[in-house]
Amino acid sequence: MAQQQINATLFLRMMQAGAQNLHRHEANVNALNVFPVPDGDTGTNMNLTLSAGVKEMEKRSSATTVGELAMAFSKGLLMGARGNSGVILSQLFRGFAKAIANKESIHSIQLADAFQRGVETAYKAVMKPVEGTILTVAREAAEAGMRRSWYSEDPAVIMELILEAARRSLERTPELLPVLKQAGVVDAGGQGLIYIYEGMLQALQGKVEWNEPVQSVDPADVLVEQAHQKTIQDPSEIEYGYCTEFMVQLTTDRRPTEPFSEERFRQEMTKFGDSLLVVADDELVKVHIHTEYPGDALNHAMKYGDLTRIKIDNMREQYASLPKHHPAQANPQPVEQKKFGLVAVAAGEGVADIFRSLGVDVVIEGGQTMNPSTEDLVNAIEEIAAEHIFILPNNKNIILTAEQVMEVVEKDVTMIPTRTIPQGLAALLAFDAESSIDENKQQMLQRYREVRSGEITYAVRESQVDGFHIQKGDFLGIEEGKIVVVQQDLLETATQLLRKMDADEADIITVIYGKDVTDEIVEQLENLIENDFPDVDVEWHNGGQPLYYFLFSVE
Repeated sequence: MAQQQINATLFLRMMQAGAQNLHRHEANVNALNVFPVPDGDTGTNMNLTLSAGVKEMEKRSSATTVGELAMAFSKGLLMGARGNSGVILSQLFRGFAKAIANKESIHSIQLADAFQRGVETAYKAVMKPVEGTILTVAREAAEAGMRRSWYSEDPAVIMELILEAARRSLERTPELLPVLKQAGVVDAGGQGLIYIYEGMLQALQGKVEWNEPVQSVDPADVLVEQAHQKTIQDPSEIEYGYCTEFMVQLTTDRRPTEPFSEERFRQEMTKFGDSLLVVADDELVKVHIHTEYPGDALNHAMKYGDLTRIKIDNMREQYASLPKHHPAQANPQPVEQKKFGLVAVAAGEGVADIFRSLGVDVVIEGGQTMNPSTEDLVNAIEEIAAEHIFILPNNKNIILTAEQVMEVVEKDVTMIPTRTIPQGLAALLAFDAESSIDENKQQMLQRYREVRSGEITYAVRESQVDGFHIQKGDFLGIEEGKIVVVQQDLLETATQLLRKMDADEADIITVIYGKDVTDEIVEQLENLIENDFPDVDVEWHNGGQPLYYFLFSVE
């Protein structure tokens, strides 16, 4: 008999099966990395992200409605999102979850609509959506589901149509994105999404063995609310003295004539204080704010519905108290709040030490192959007793994750979109603790854009990229994300890359060498640079970074 409704139990199994299937094929997705460099981590990022969502669902496995489970899944994805592919995946299912948030169970039409809502959310989350990627696969699959959803009451039939459309879309990705065609691969994120859809369909069709565990990394067992806690200031520095938390049960009789807008509500609440956090679904709004006049904030919120779970703490009296689940609860210590804090992502202990020496408060281990999650960044931010935090992602695949942090953290945060370690170091050199937020932002943006970045790694497979026929094991010289040198000799690759970067016209070259570089190779490169660029100052640092033999900056 056709399955006409997806209930909570079946939905949980669908997402568990999707996670299982993606985990089994993680290496296949990683292998589709366009560049033949040893950092193909799309499969890993998607697997870790999806695992976080499933683990959050499993905590709520006693839930009786699809909507409750879907929202738990969405929150888990948000906190566990890693890399661009993980962030996009989290947004796809965020929109999906919102579409069914108040549903006890869903039928085929609602399933198709949820996929469509997910696509709309994901496209909005990406500043410049690129076709030929996971976004295209998700969109064309959802469109096919919407067109056919009225033709069957069985969600399994609609899921099968969605999967078939996704496969066809994936096959076309090389035609939409020339870099894929040149490399002879399909989009990795799109392929990962198909593995998820395959697992979901298998669960709908009853083809999954449920004695098989979800084989994926178990993210830290931390509630979303724990990431929102803030170290309280010295009482003399507190401008808004009352930590105020409440929930609004949205009601149509009090709501303004237009539909409730989370963004508009958040903007309205900013006038009542700082440290504002607003999380909303179709029926409920959770609010956290530091305000001097809690009554004003509560009165305004009552325009939208009934207030529940009101909690107001006088921070001037209780400034030394930390949240009850904070690990420092046993011995709370007053922490002096400084004006600015700095968070940076870096791979290699030597590189991390450089960042710390330039004033970075928390360095997160990560980068290529090790993209930190949203939760990792949130936890780093919450460690710092500062009014405003600057984040330096130092990797193009971490920028979207850093942007997503602003959705869950209550501190004021500015992300400087550095894509390389040299850019991050340059931005730090422009930072001035005595300047304003806007002045620092402008100075850091300007400075990192003036730096030319290069890196040297090796090819993990044969491929055609940017006009180069690359053999496995070749050394690759990469300038600003583009392969510009392919050689079989490491030192020749290094000197050619520096010439491509116009090092002869520079004032200074900074060389950061990795953990696989011997003292002999360093000495040889020193001699070559001295001969080729005699008028340029050179700085040398032992970065200890994996996979990348050299990182260069030219200024």
